[in-house]
Amino acid sequence: QVQLEESGGGLVQAGGSLRLSCAASGRTFSPYNMGWYRQAPGKEREFVAAIWWTGGSTSYEDSVKGRFTISRDNANNTVYLQMNNLKPEDTAVYYCKGTFGAIGYWGQGTQVTVSS
Repeated sequence: QVQLEESGGGLVQAGGSLRLSCAASGRTFSPYNMGWYRQAPGKEREFVAAIWWTGGSTSYEDSVKGRFTISRDNANNTVYLQMNNLKPEDTAVYYCKGTFGAIGYWGQGTQVTVSS
């Protein structure tokens, strides 16, 4: 079983920055990939960014390109999301997802609120 724990959310003014972390624990081996999704009130969960453990390639949702950066700590099975120039429309619960083998695991989520 794999557990994912997010941290780093909070309240920030527009234009500010936050760094989210997601650490995998339990009976883990290196993931296939890890990523971030978000869900705003009244909306469906959407993809934000992902990183693949082998090679380190990344993928981003268009609205966060150039503002968000995903990175990883291989040794500790941890993924980060550096969020700069935050906008009110970035307000959401951010969820970490890790794919280990053929199974996807989700964290509990961390709230990010951007005030205008």
